[in-house]
Amino acid sequence: MNKIIKYLVNKIKRYKKNRNIFIGSRKYWEKRYNENGNSGVGSYGKFSTFKAKIINEFIEEKKIHKIVEIGSGDGNQLNLFNCKEYVGYDTSASAINSCKNKFIEDPTKIFKIFNPLSIDRADLFLSLDVIYHLIENEYFEEHMHSLFNHSNKYVMIYSSNTSNNDGYENTHVWHREILKWTDENILGWKLIKTIKNKYPYNGDYKTSSFSDFYIYEKQ
Repeated sequence: MNKIIKYLVNKIKRYKKNRNIFIGSRKYWEKRYNENGNSGVGSYGKFSTFKAKIINEFIEEKKIHKIVEIGSGDGNQLNLFNCKEYVGYDTSASAINSCKNKFIEDPTKIFKIFNPLSIDRADLFLSLDVIYHLIENEYFEEHMHSLFNHSNKYVMIYSSNTSNNDGYENTHVWHREILKWTDENILGWKLIKTIKNKYPYNGDYKTSSFSDFYIYEKQ
């Protein structure tokens, strides 16, 4: 019994300690990029290859010239995109500066600090592995409205779609039912396609993903 009590006490202590670590989604990602962190496993390896295949096929099929990505991160995923013109927005100044340096010789790629009042228009807007990192409701809704309010034709979202947040409390992940939210809050758009992940989540985020593609078209 003493071992069980000791285990529970230590678990509570760890919980209280971790509760104070998370400093907010925007501060978290700025700190992470400023300390030479990257966008995570979802932007590398087999995950980035899978995403690029879906996106590039869509760009070719719909003859997309310009795309805008909200939450451009470290730019590694961008290396695999086949697009003529790209604008990436992020709330992290460190990420934006890093991408500007990384693509300094490519004038077709532009990077800007995210400002919901000043966003370029394009036929395709992307949100890739971003939404479930927006812990605060205000940032989540700001992100979603920015996608749909500024796209001329299409929005591609790559994210989880669930209300199950067991085990994610006080971390930099918070899942939402985005399809339900979109149905209730976004008018004039239709979900035209869902593409399931090639590597569905198996409990290990390093080898699988809880994100799927949701593609919307303006009506």
